[in-house]
Amino acid sequence: MIKIFSLLFLMLLAQSGQQQSSSSLALPSENHLRNVRQLTFGGQNAEAYFSADDRYLIYQHQGGDVPCDQIYSIPVDMPDGKPATPKLLSTGKGRTTCSYFFPSGKRILFSSTHAASAECPPKPDYSRGYVWPIYDTYDIYTANPDGSDLRRLTNSPGYDAEATITRDGKKIVFTSMRNGDLDIYTMDADGSHVKQLTHELGYDGGPFWSYEGKKIVYRAEHPKTPQQIADYKDLLARGLIRPGNLEIWVMDADGSHKRQVTNNGAANFAPYFLPDGKRIIFASNMADPKNGRDFDLYLINIDGSGLERITYAPDFDSFPMFSSDGKKLVWASNRNGKEPHETNVFIADWSDY
Repeated sequence: MIKIFSLLFLMLLAQSGQQQSSSSLALPSENHLRNVRQLTFGGQNAEAYFSADDRYLIYQHQGGDVPCDQIYSIPVDMPDGKPATPKLLSTGKGRTTCSYFFPSGKRILFSSTHAASAECPPKPDYSRGYVWPIYDTYDIYTANPDGSDLRRLTNSPGYDAEATITRDGKKIVFTSMRNGDLDIYTMDADGSHVKQLTHELGYDGGPFWSYEGKKIVYRAEHPKTPQQIADYKDLLARGLIRPGNLEIWVMDADGSHKRQVTNNGAANFAPYFLPDGKRIIFASNMADPKNGRDFDLYLINIDGSGLERITYAPDFDSFPMFSSDGKKLVWASNRNGKEPHETNVFIADWSDY
């Protein structure tokens, strides 16, 4: 099966040819982005995150003969400047999500449904509007960087996913349904000493550590009215959430001092700290209140001030992450797609002016 996936990627890369020039990939108003390069070509590619040495990216892909997301890696730079051939790291079974490198480079982290079934889990019921599936068969795994020595870290009933690890390699933060609601937890790198950090009714998820490991940034939606609460609980019982009003929050690593960063009523998600620990980059559809389909990247101070729009391309820009030195930004975008809604991974030199 790995050979089949590799052949698919080689075909896609052959069709795409050389990497596109940066002049065709960034808009004039995207002043923070320099030397933009496209790193994947074809299908749906998202949640690409740097290794600690910034030499590799780990991400999820589906498309063609890959019916639902699997985890791959590519080098950031190729000697000949040509697109890299992605390497499959997950099992090729079930659906995977939320991959991440251990800072040592000796292990990877991701979530997968493969233990429950080799088949893709069913797609959500969109008759209830735009919803996200919360598959209760997701568990968190670690493996060697080549995908071998697969080890399961979670084995509790319900959803366990959205895991990232501190830069010292000691603590993992993740989202879980183990107590009946979607909350954020931490655990040691071996899966021990699990601690619940959020307790509010609603979805708390997508957590990332600050670079020094003292803070956690995340997305949250806490229903307030009886109607909102009833809708949330009904969807959650069906393994779904409606991500219509997600706000960005920050808390200390032990779950204390929770404070809301955004308050715009939009769908804000995929937050990530800048290396300085004072700012957050995130995705939002706040500029498209009518349709809610156009997501762009924004920069904001952790106290909620200094909001600045970063990307202006139509449709979708999200899942940003900075390199260790803050000099490069990687993200997923619909720009330059050969098919409608195609999502690829892009990298740029970051300019703070």
